[in-house]
Amino acid sequence: MTKTFKAVIWDFGGVFTSSPFDAFSRYEAERGLPKDFIRTVNSHNPLTNAWALLEQSKVNAEEFDGLFQAEARALGHDVPGKDILALLSGNVRPAVVEALKVCKSHGKVGCITNNAPVGKGASMTNDSKKAEQLEEIFAQFDHLIESSKIGIRKPDPRIYELMCEALEVDPADCVYLDDLGINLKPAREMGMTTIKVLNEAQLLADLKAATGYAVA
Repeated sequence: MTKTFKAVIWDFGGVFTSSPFDAFSRYEAERGLPKDFIRTVNSHNPLTNAWALLEQSKVNAEEFDGLFQAEARALGHDVPGKDILALLSGNVRPAVVEALKVCKSHGKVGCITNNAPVGKGASMTNDSKKAEQLEEIFAQFDHLIESSKIGIRKPDPRIYELMCEALEVDPADCVYLDDLGINLKPAREMGMTTIKVLNEAQLLADLKAATGYAVA
């Protein structure tokens, strides 16, 4: 028997959309960069680097451009930050959007996204049509937390606590999905049932197994 949950909480990029890591890999291959170079830059000084500052709105896009480029150069390659910002918005996964609707019919749904103050709204894209499509998804959540608006980013435990407070649920009554293990750890330690998202089919299968909902 599956447990009865009161809320399903979601990450956004890499969950409802294709992972920006796929776009990073294509960029690296096209420019002859080492595999996972962009992620390597982002993993250096992860609490204070350009990426961390951008996701907390402590720097703007122009400032990020130079800071990221300096960090990349320090690791041996010249990569402008503006190039990375253009890779952030992936393609929507329709089946996951349908799964969100199913979860909403069973309880509350929330979204915690580490995003940046770039593009149109929470979607971080300058494509008006795509931004409208993504905003329709964001509108379905009972509560949305954006790191760029509150100045706190995952994996800070406080951001998960804020979501539980807003939804009025206990962490033990929640499922949390994210494509990064580092962001799942604090949620799991709080008592949430966690699902690491690797791809669309696996997400749906694991969510169905955890909840019993007809999402796949």
